[in-house]
Amino acid sequence: MKTFIFLAALFFSCGLSAQKTSDILKQQAGEGVKEGASIATQKTADKITDKVLDKLFSKKSKNKQTNQSSSSAVPNNTTAQASPSVSNSSNSSSNNNSTSNSTSFSSVNTNQEPITTYSKYDFVPGEKVLAYEDFSQDAIGEFPLKWNTNSGAEIVTASGETRNWLMLNKKGLFMPEFINNLPDNFTLEFDLIYSGSNLPFLQLLFLSAGNGKDGKQVLNADFSYNKRSGVNLGLQPIKRDNGGISNIYNFQDGEKVMNNQIEFENNGNSKIKVSIWRQKERLRVYLDQNKVYDLPKAFPEGKTYNTMMYQIWSDFLPEEKYLIGNIKLAVGNPDTRNKLLTEGKFSTTGILFDVNSASIKPESYGTLKEIASVLKDNPNVKVKIVGHTDSDGNADYNLKLSKQRADAVKDALTSEFGLVSSRMTSDGKGASEPIADNKTPEGKAQNRRVEFVKQ
Repeated sequence: MKTFIFLAALFFSCGLSAQKTSDILKQQAGEGVKEGASIATQKTADKITDKVLDKLFSKKSKNKQTNQSSSSAVPNNTTAQASPSVSNSSNSSSNNNSTSNSTSFSSVNTNQEPITTYSKYDFVPGEKVLAYEDFSQDAIGEFPLKWNTNSGAEIVTASGETRNWLMLNKKGLFMPEFINNLPDNFTLEFDLIYSGSNLPFLQLLFLSAGNGKDGKQVLNADFSYNKRSGVNLGLQPIKRDNGGISNIYNFQDGEKVMNNQIEFENNGNSKIKVSIWRQKERLRVYLDQNKVYDLPKAFPEGKTYNTMMYQIWSDFLPEEKYLIGNIKLAVGNPDTRNKLLTEGKFSTTGILFDVNSASIKPESYGTLKEIASVLKDNPNVKVKIVGHTDSDGNADYNLKLSKQRADAVKDALTSEFGLVSSRMTSDGKGASEPIADNKTPEGKAQNRRVEFVKQ
């Protein structure tokens, strides 16, 4: 009989508690309270039943918190590839009234590529970072503060990605105003995610003095190349058989001089790494590991180039969009040999790693190959490899990570390029020796580096 009474009380209490919990959840949803807030169970006269319910809800709450914390990460260095979906809703408590608008993207290859997949990749980024844009300072759902447009765009997040992205899904012009100088020798890198099967062309322009007063750029519907010089690179992914089309043309004083078009493959991925390398008139363009253009006379000579912008002239279908992120402009033609042999130290931001990992990204191949070549040509030279991070995250963790990354570089130079391990030592300094301001995106990008010190 006592057992029967206990069970009856238990079921009745569970019913009350479930009803109370349902009411609380409804109330919280109406007030915009986020998932993960604690829910107090309804007390009952039976203390034993109350303890059972407390354990039940405590376990659920703990599981929720565990799931939430396991999905977050503190990024340090580069983004990781994943199968992303995009959302313009914010996870911060200051945006409780924002609404979600998520769209699935086609699959991205998440398998770790071996470094040797980039064996023909000779891109080496510039020595000094001039500008870096990860949109970290911008609110989700807003247009970025440091950009200008005659259309509209917004900052979004993508699943599997740790950084914010600029989503373009309208025709128009989109210009980073913080880039106002394009030196004779520069490199530009950015990541591109896309959704859709017949996207309009995404065009990237490098232009001479602007079309407004004092040579400044004016964005309007009548934008033209009148009397201007520059280069226009166009990309149209997934146009044919999981590949795409790229065209490039240049113009001098408003007159078109050259026009090329190629088809490229991307293995069905929805993410592309775009790398651009200018050396005076010469222009090289890489899509992932493939060099698609190497043009000796792309930039008309005798001109000053100070404007970069993206443009789209066609309308999008509802499911089509581009996401742009991780933009890095660097200056200088790295003189690895002179820096290492004469000055005794060579520092590079061109060796990249997966987020919070010592796994070297395959697009680092060009930089590693350059270093290996110098060391092979000078067999008596020994070096110390030193890893550095920016100041984001825990100092102890960054110190450990920087040491692991230095070890990974040493291992790669040994296993992939045949250098003798005894010629190299490794160490890590974490964020303890910054060479730039960690309060700016450009400074952080400059601080995330690997140094080679002659011994």
